[in-house]
Amino acid sequence: MPNTVRDWMSSPVVVVDPDSSVKYALTLMRRRKIHSVVVSISETNTQYGIVTTTDIRDKIAATGRNPAETTVREIMSGPIVTGSPDWTLMECSQVMQKHHIHHLPIADQSGTLIGLISATDIFMAVEETGWEEKGS
Repeated sequence: MPNTVRDWMSSPVVVVDPDSSVKYALTLMRRRKIHSVVVSISETNTQYGIVTTTDIRDKIAATGRNPAETTVREIMSGPIVTGSPDWTLMECSQVMQKHHIHHLPIADQSGTLIGLISATDIFMAVEETGWEEKGS
């Protein structure tokens, strides 16, 4: 039964520049049917932020800001926590709960982003396979 993050994460991760407009990020999210984009905030691509549909709702739509004139850097959350592809879904859920997040970028051992898992992905996994952990 597939119960690791690797089995349920989305890949590849969509990454945008922090100076991109929110309008650009919105367009990417809509066209790719995703709910978040990762923001590379260091030149070495080792530190990241994130912009989600919730950020856009709360920081753009609700406040009347112009997405074409607002940069991703202005509304992103970060730096962010990353997860491991080898975590169980329960471990992943616990980290997401601890940090009050709904989207978790996944990095390999070298720190390279290889995927992203959302609360919705975990919901679908639990619905499809149940909550039995490996070795149980």
